[in-house]
Amino acid sequence: MPTSNLAVRTGEDPWTQTEVDEVKSELVADVARLEVELEHSAKDLHELMAESTDGAGADQADVGSTSLERDAELSLAANQRDLLYQTTKALTRLEAGSYGVCENCQEPIGKMRLMAFPRATLCMDCKRLEERR
Repeated sequence: MPTSNLAVRTGEDPWTQTEVDEVKSELVADVARLEVELEHSAKDLHELMAESTDGAGADQADVGSTSLERDAELSLAANQRDLLYQTTKALTRLEAGSYGVCENCQEPIGKMRLMAFPRATLCMDCKRLEERR
């Protein structure tokens, strides 16, 4: 994939192959890490669910604690799935040459923003607007 295809903001230097390789390497490492974390979360959740079915005669506090743990684990797993989706999407966009283009306004996101947050899909202006809603 030629680096000259990747969008940059006015005044930014074009992407170098080294920069693209660094971003890609970080994204690939994130995918691997998130897949392992999701695997652990699924195992932990399975264990929590098994424990909750053995709760006949269990103390209400224990049941409540298990319920809180289960809810926290579900929330964590949902966040991990979302990050995995965002990361694989960024890799796909990088491979397709559309990396760095804001999904909302179609303007460049900004190379510095992407180097700091490689999963970004919105430029700063569009991100601010989204957060106000």
